Amino acid sequence: MARIAVIGAGMGAMATAARLAVAGHRVTVYERGTTYGGAVGRFERDGFAFDTGPGLLHLPAVYRDLFVKTGKRPLEDCAELVQVDPAVRHVLADGREVTLPNASRGAAAAVLDQAFGPGAGERWSGVLGRARDAWDATRRPLLEEPLRPDWQVLGRDPYPAVRRSGLLRRRPPTLAEVAGRELGGDGLGELLTGRVRAYGVDPATAPAAAAVLPYMEQTFGSWYVRGGLRALATAVYERCLERKVAFVFGADGDVREVLARGGRAAGLRLADGTEAEADFVVCGVDPRQLGVESAPGGVPARGADTASRVTLFLALRGARPADAVHRTLVHSPGPLVTVLRPDDPATRPDADHEAVTVSAVCAPGRVAGGPGAGELLDLAERAVPGLRERLLWHEVRTPADVEAATGALGGAVPPPALAGADGRGLYPSNSTALPGLYLAGGWAHPGGGLAHAGMTGALVSGLIVEGAEFRGSQ
Repeated sequence: MARIAVIGAGMGAMATAARLAVAGHRVTVYERGTTYGGAVGRFERDGFAFDTGPGLLHLPAVYRDLFVKTGKRPLEDCAELVQVDPAVRHVLADGREVTLPNASRGAAAAVLDQAFGPGAGERWSGVLGRARDAWDATRRPLLEEPLRPDWQVLGRDPYPAVRRSGLLRRRPPTLAEVAGRELGGDGLGELLTGRVRAYGVDPATAPAAAAVLPYMEQTFGSWYVRGGLRALATAVYERCLERKVAFVFGADGDVREVLARGGRAAGLRLADGTEAEADFVVCGVDPRQLGVESAPGGVPARGADTASRVTLFLALRGARPADAVHRTLVHSPGPLVTVLRPDDPATRPDADHEAVTVSAVCAPGRVAGGPGAGELLDLAERAVPGLRERLLWHEVRTPADVEAATGALGGAVPPPALAGADGRGLYPSNSTALPGLYLAGGWAHPGGGLAHAGMTGALVSGLIVEGAEFRGSQ
């Protein structure tokens, strides 16, 4: 039985801790904050409640697998998952609205034909079909295996080329170019680029393989957790406690340094100067905080190119309309705004009020120059008519607030890993330059987002339990 110290109590870190505890190790999680969940937090005021991080779950199979592998009770016994339908409504810059169903390729094509004319659904299905090919080509090496030493092969864009007579392709296209060439103008391409922009990925520089993100949503669906996504964090935390994982919160859990002795990780130095010995250390926070170096020849740590988010929590008088859509993307020449309106009594004081979350991507660490509350409210009103008249109060969550909650420098929010673009969309491997020190969570392979961060639990636990020969789950 090894002693394992885990830095941070985010979702990836807790998923790792639970799996290692099941394998018989003695695991202690050190969290400088006062609670678990990392970015998956909760803000409450006057009977209203809001998720401070992700508002939807994609690829719930990741957490179903975690619960199957770590205990007798499945995920559905610990948290109530509800499939969101329709999946998303787009409010385009010209005022048109397009509402897409959840996890139905044929129904989505029919909606697009009606909105953009005959053939639009076929063009959309063609792009998503090519995204499926990219997904199939990279799913295992990108998501289910430790980052391979020849990770440069993942720098090749797996999105299939579309043959066009008379054109000589000199480089793989960006996602924005795919949207223009294969979906055309008239707003259809905005549906593709908008879904990717919502992840904090710039379509103008992203590889065409970024189309796997909307493919993943359309294929595996979008899911909400009753009580908010915070309820999922609570379920994972409670599973850790069931497996005898120990947690140290607050000042006592503030890690300042990873100790090394004999050429390998040997424990932690805490803020008060005390040392916590360990046979293995798992860093589940932004590795830049502790100066953790990538494995030799590996992908460098993600940095200033990673976006953050500004978020508004809105307390509204008046009941949520029966035809309200859970998620709306509001397109504009400026920011893309995501509006979340969950139909969940746990988010509001009573049926005569509604809790709405509005968010937009912005630069990390930005204190001025990004989208302000007024601009976000104006755009959100296109999704929620009469919003300002219904508004009781609002709270603003800035990148500084994200940094305070997660420790990520500048409040950066890592997107999922992407193949292509010469590897610029990849993350450092779960192994590091220091033997015995591993990376978990959204800042390590295979990147950010609830599902991808959760995948690091299987990868890191496999590397510690089985050693360097571990090649991923079968």
